[in-house]
Amino acid sequence: MTIDKQTSYYRWMEIVPALLVWGTFVLMILLSFLVPAVVAIFIILFDVYWFLKTVYFAVYLHASYKKLRVNMKTDWLEKLQTDERTKERWQSLWHLIVLPMVKEEYEVVRETFVRLSGSNYPRENFLVVLALEERAGEHAQEVGKKIEAEFGELFGGFLVTTHPQNIPGEHIGKGSNESWAVHEAKDKIIDARHISGAEVIVSVFDIDTQIYPDYFGILSYTFLTTTHPLRSSYQPVPFFINNIFEAPALSRIIGFSGTFWHLMQQSTPEKLVTFSSHSMPYQALVDIGFWHTDVVSEDSHIFFQCLTHYEGDWRTVPLFYPVSMDANVARTFWGTMINMYKQQRRWAWGSENVAYLFSEFKKHPRISWRTKFFWKFNILEGFHSWATNSIIIFALGWLPIFIGGQAFRITMLAYNLPSITQWILTGASFGIVTTAALSLFLLPPKPEGKVKWWQYVYYFISWALMPITLIIFGAFPAIDAQTRLAVSGKWRLDFWVTPKHRKAMQ
Repeated sequence: MTIDKQTSYYRWMEIVPALLVWGTFVLMILLSFLVPAVVAIFIILFDVYWFLKTVYFAVYLHASYKKLRVNMKTDWLEKLQTDERTKERWQSLWHLIVLPMVKEEYEVVRETFVRLSGSNYPRENFLVVLALEERAGEHAQEVGKKIEAEFGELFGGFLVTTHPQNIPGEHIGKGSNESWAVHEAKDKIIDARHISGAEVIVSVFDIDTQIYPDYFGILSYTFLTTTHPLRSSYQPVPFFINNIFEAPALSRIIGFSGTFWHLMQQSTPEKLVTFSSHSMPYQALVDIGFWHTDVVSEDSHIFFQCLTHYEGDWRTVPLFYPVSMDANVARTFWGTMINMYKQQRRWAWGSENVAYLFSEFKKHPRISWRTKFFWKFNILEGFHSWATNSIIIFALGWLPIFIGGQAFRITMLAYNLPSITQWILTGASFGIVTTAALSLFLLPPKPEGKVKWWQYVYYFISWALMPITLIIFGAFPAIDAQTRLAVSGKWRLDFWVTPKHRKAMQ
């Protein structure tokens, strides 16, 4: 299923995110020249806002981390078996687990299946689909055969699918592969066994996603006890730590920053949108016609598909429980830097959902204006902040002094602007200290032994690079993605698969 993108309104809304971003930068420069005092006051107020936001971030991060630690210590299978609300129902649930892959090495795929087969949950309730791409050639087929030979008999159902290439109207991406895979599972497993769709939960995992033992226990428990189980997605916290000890400092910071952002978002479920590896009811996928096959950001897009299809009656339920994924590591340092930028740009391409959401809201008058305003504001503000906040804070704060003219430079406001902003940002740096300290607690056991004390110190100090990562690997790829979306044509992005690498594979 594809999206109708041919209307002028849809095209206009693809331009809006970039228009807001570049309009902000132009206004900052123009007003710094015309009314430098006004811009200086704005910068001070903006820095105060940033300080309050770091406090907000730290509070919710701490609250989410406490819940996550409790959940990780709970035996969720035992809870399913003893809780009055679940003990008579949980065994009827089926978990359809879809693992799309392209050209990943066998070692990466095998690690995922080892963790999956070691789950603290009955494996006979797992229906596993390894979703290959025809364009990946013979290598993917060989990996599929080896995985099926080693793990195929361990689960209640196992299927290897191959998504054909060059289907008219489809774009290269996970969404088209996932749709093909679930269609195949529907015909060959679910319908063939007469399994009720209401009893199937679909979990879509990136191929490097390694589950923790009780993931399917807490997922099943949450599904059976939440208020709207068939109108909800279920989101774990992505930990980018599979290969964290191989990652250079900038890659570690990017990985942990993403982890902390998603961990904090768990405590604000009203804003929570699905990301990467997540779970949702199978019946909802059938109702909406599966994933759109012409989008790049299928992980967040599926949330908005459901939100509009069900007239606003959709939400994401936080699990406060992790899944483990790869940090960005290539064979060389500069290869890692390039891959990090491309990965962040692909994630920032989620701004394509702005046009889809605004267009769909026009078609659904039954969705309340409050719901429409809430999501319109949040999606626009989110992508605008991603592209502009760090540049305003760390790069544009000096503009009034540089281009505001001599008359402004001799004022007390101009004289005190650097010290005021420095004082506020120094206070806000406690957020970096908090996340740096928390990152040490999330480090997994080192494969070849214990982490040395000096490594902890090095990992902590490396967080001083945060301002660099926020601009180079945060704002810049977001500006790039939104500008490409606005220009369109040959500048549009296709799905880019982040290469998965382990030193042992060299």
